[in-house]
Amino acid sequence: MLDDNLEKIITNSEKIRNWIEMKRKINPIPIYGSVDIRDSGYKVGVVDSNHFPAGFNNIDSSETPQLSALMRENIERTKEGVKHVHIYPESHTRNPAYVENLKSLKNILQHAGYKVTVGSSNLSEFGSLDALTEPLTLDHVILDDEKVRVRDYGIPDLVLLNNDLTDGIPLELVNHSVVPDISMGWHTRRKSTHFRKMDEFIDELCELIEIDSWLLKPIWMVSEDKCLEKEECLNKLVLDIDKLLDEIKKKYEEYGVEEKPCVYVKNDRGTYGLGIIIIESGSQLLGLSKRKLHKLTYGKGGALAENFLIQEGIPTSLSYNASPAEPVAYLVDGRPVSWFYRVNKKKTNIGNLNSPSADFISKNDFVEKNSDLRIEWHQLVAELSMLAMGSENYIS
Repeated sequence: MLDDNLEKIITNSEKIRNWIEMKRKINPIPIYGSVDIRDSGYKVGVVDSNHFPAGFNNIDSSETPQLSALMRENIERTKEGVKHVHIYPESHTRNPAYVENLKSLKNILQHAGYKVTVGSSNLSEFGSLDALTEPLTLDHVILDDEKVRVRDYGIPDLVLLNNDLTDGIPLELVNHSVVPDISMGWHTRRKSTHFRKMDEFIDELCELIEIDSWLLKPIWMVSEDKCLEKEECLNKLVLDIDKLLDEIKKKYEEYGVEEKPCVYVKNDRGTYGLGIIIIESGSQLLGLSKRKLHKLTYGKGGALAENFLIQEGIPTSLSYNASPAEPVAYLVDGRPVSWFYRVNKKKTNIGNLNSPSADFISKNDFVEKNSDLRIEWHQLVAELSMLAMGSENYIS
């Protein structure tokens, strides 16, 4: 499977690189992003992507110079005359780990040579916020002609969003130069849009190097307009789940995979790991309690889901100290620069590892105990995800 096709990656490395560079020239490239990757041993795939990544505090400080250089390269290529960058954070910035992320992101931009401020008008009452290390000083932001104005610094040349806009677009951002584009917030974006575009890139590349595209992506579908408090809607979702499970089962039979197929059912919009359940048969859904069904429909900010992404569950073959693990890539200008590994001792190899019980292991520490990592495959799907992410706003 993956190992059987590794030689094709090696022998076609120049062809693959040329293809990626060609796609980079004709597709928008996100300033930054992160992806969660699952590696089962027989296949690998991006299972989630983030336009507004938190977690920069988990990267190795030795990677800052390269991250800074790529950040500057992206800004200079896409914007003119930027000297002052303002980081616009989430409103829940009282989370110390998230605040530490903001500090790391500020450091990366300062290292790139920019004047950097952090804050929003909603946070102007706070002078500073506690982080995991030293507190972060917030800059006082006011609304000036529907633009961000930072006290003592004026109107920034560029706003870097580190806010997923679940609640919509703040008025102060409407007339600003903002990256990533505000249309990529969860008020409009759907996970399925990303995977639809990613399928196109993966299918094209796999045809070029002659491998089965299933080896590089999960099978998925969207079940729409499912008001789960109604039995009719619930039954239709059950049918969709069983349909996808049958499709996965056929691929397992083709490749001799002995795992029992399962799917993740999740909100088609951003959920911070909320509202995700794992199903091995559609009938399991009918047996769920009202509390668990509510968990499935619950999204960030209390928004209820009605469109569900049903996604092939890819078990992880990676572990650290006997706990299941998955690679997390942080990319700047579409390049996978920084890696850490999410490890969760409270989960199984098929479980959703993105929960409060997760630990984050540095790449160096992880590789020391996993010398046989398929890093070439992980890097490839991470870059393909960024190509897809940059192209999402061109899909209707």
